[in-house]
Amino acid sequence: MIVFWTLAGLATALAGLLVLSLARRGADREQPVSDTGAAELAELDRLKSRGLLDDEAWTAARAEAGRRLLAGASPEVAPRVGGRDRTIVLVGLVGAVAATLGLYFVVGDPGLPDQAYERRIDDWAASPETLDAEQIAAVLSRAVKREPENRTALTMLGAARFEAGDPIGAASAFRRALALDETDATSWARLGESLVRAADGSVGVDAEAAFARALSLDPEQLGARYFLGEAALARGETARAREVWAPLIAALDPADPRRADLVSRLDAAA
Repeated sequence: MIVFWTLAGLATALAGLLVLSLARRGADREQPVSDTGAAELAELDRLKSRGLLDDEAWTAARAEAGRRLLAGASPEVAPRVGGRDRTIVLVGLVGAVAATLGLYFVVGDPGLPDQAYERRIDDWAASPETLDAEQIAAVLSRAVKREPENRTALTMLGAARFEAGDPIGAASAFRRALALDETDATSWARLGESLVRAADGSVGVDAEAAFARALSLDPEQLGARYFLGEAALARGETARAREVWAPLIAALDPADPRRADLVSRLDAAA
């Protein structure tokens, strides 16, 4: 917040300087002087010298041309912006910004949380059974801030963020939980799922490594098996995919359409 106010003050001062500079440029710019009137007078003199105009006609024509020339001239002079004017305006702008920042430092608190939002979280925490995934994630996020070593809260936060459509935030929470306990197979599997969703369904290197770690800790992690099989099929490793999916296919009910889909995909890739 402090950085924001500082940048805002500088932007205000620069804007004032720009306005003054443009005003000075406009004031200094002279109006183009037309030489039409002078040319007309010269032409009248030339005609008179050639005898095409007598003295009376020449005098009348010059008088008329002079009246038109005077009528076309602008009597107003644009006001000029001097260096002192720029200094006064800039000092005023800087003084206003400094006064605003000073007042903020006296009566404000840069680290103060959003009180209205904090009160909403208090209300949500009082009735968790009515919350949606985003609200649950907000409650758990505050709990994790208060207890950063609470692994259970971190895994719950990861699950809530995942359901709320924030796979990157979910992956961050699961990584923090795994930093406290690297033997949690479920968190490894959930980390891999979060990375897959963040990559729009693609099983990347990090996600595949997370699934492999989950399976090495717990062979019953069927979700990890599914994604490892997907990665193997994407590389054309049908034998590897069949090996990884075999326990998953065996665990699914014969009537489950997911089992038939896995089998048909393996047959099609063979």
